[in-house]
Amino acid sequence: MKKLALLLLFSFILFGCAGSLDTSNMSPEDRLAHAMKLYNDESYEDAIKEFEPLVMQFPGHAIVDQAQYYLGMSRFNRKEYILAAYEFSKLINNMAASKLLPDAQFMLGECYYQLSPDFSLDQKYTKKSIQEFQSFVDFFPNHERTKTAEAKISELNDKLAYKEYNSAYIYERLEYYNAALYYYNNVVETYHDSKYASLALFNRINILVMKSRNAEALKEIAKYMDRYPDTADYPKVAEIKKSLEKAG
Repeated sequence: MKKLALLLLFSFILFGCAGSLDTSNMSPEDRLAHAMKLYNDESYEDAIKEFEPLVMQFPGHAIVDQAQYYLGMSRFNRKEYILAAYEFSKLINNMAASKLLPDAQFMLGECYYQLSPDFSLDQKYTKKSIQEFQSFVDFFPNHERTKTAEAKISELNDKLAYKEYNSAYIYERLEYYNAALYYYNNVVETYHDSKYASLALFNRINILVMKSRNAEALKEIAKYMDRYPDTADYPKVAEIKKSLEKAG
């Protein structure tokens, strides 16, 4: 029984020390391999402890960009998105010749994407994610992840558009029509590619008609019919146009 207990204790000590192997006398390549093994084993906290000194001690070495990138990935996998964004930014700003630059730029956008909150909250990180994904698309248009970045830009723009649309809708329900018109117009002009743009313009037309601002309504109708000929509300807009023209 004592032998079994000692064996278990030895195994526990050996396992517990596995992540804290003394790498000080290893070559940079071997240290990186050890750090990558920890990363691939999802021991991200231990991996961070290995990647960080590699970045600091070997700033000009060929392995440093990989260490920097996977330091960011380790932070990301721990959901430490602000710290991960910082690490990816360091690679982008300091290692412009790295082959990992496109991946770092994509992951920078992904960090802010993960931080993007519900539409009702402040959208600072949503806007930063769009900015970084757009930089990725602009600089690496043929990358295999470009379509993913474009899809996320569209998704995030829809979130921003819905925030504006929801504000307009609330103002309309409260009968603050000038404010509603303003926010609907923001959706139409700023987020014209979003799924909320045609809805916003349709609602804007209805408010203008209700307020007897027929000349303005006709201008908005012409815009709607030019931009959104395939929408479900197009026949309704056409009927409003006929009605206004008939009324003179």
